[in-house]
Amino acid sequence: MARRHAQLTFHDHRLHTGRGGPRIGAGRPPQSKNPPVHHVRRPAVPGHCPSHVTLRLRPGLPSLRTRRFLRELRPSLRVACEREAFRVVHYSVQRNHLHLLVEAAAKEALGRGMKAVSARVARAVHRAFGRAGAVLHGRYHLRILRTPREVRNALAYVLLNARKHWTQRRGEAPPVHLDEASSGRWFEGWRIEPPAREPPGDPREVAGARTWLLITGWRRHGLIDPAEVPGR
Repeated sequence: MARRHAQLTFHDHRLHTGRGGPRIGAGRPPQSKNPPVHHVRRPAVPGHCPSHVTLRLRPGLPSLRTRRFLRELRPSLRVACEREAFRVVHYSVQRNHLHLLVEAAAKEALGRGMKAVSARVARAVHRAFGRAGAVLHGRYHLRILRTPREVRNALAYVLLNARKHWTQRRGEAPPVHLDEASSGRWFEGWRIEPPAREPPGDPREVAGARTWLLITGWRRHGLIDPAEVPGR
């Protein structure tokens, strides 16, 4: 008489084989080097801590580092940079992503502020390139900056991000100048004032910092040299 084997449940299968179930690294691997940020629960955002936010664009869009796009973005960002409990303090625009340093009173204020900024970035892309449809690649990436050193590193990373990408592509650091696709001309913490490529005179498109970390704390680790290459 043939023996009948009891059918194992999924839970029993996991206990017998050690396979299946939620675990780190489970699931299909990402198909690109920069997969989108999925809808995950955001951590609490302390009001005294600034944040580094990255917005990525969908593949196939034109480079954002053009005067055409910047002419559309700057006036729009100027309107949205300071809300009741949310501020964009610094930014830089790269080919397919944007970096922002922001302050928010809480997680809800950050979410509302980034929703407004994201919509304005998308509309600026539509106007600059005559396109329609989705622009952003997933949700924004968030990193809360809790120490003076983290803030100092984030300031250098955002304001000098174009130097980082140039060096990665060409193997050498670029000439020292203010990146016109950033808020570097409004930054007051340069060790040596870098030369500007365009004459000043435009109104600010970023808000003034209010947190101790972004005003004073980061200076404990030294002013920022415009010749630095972040990440080196």
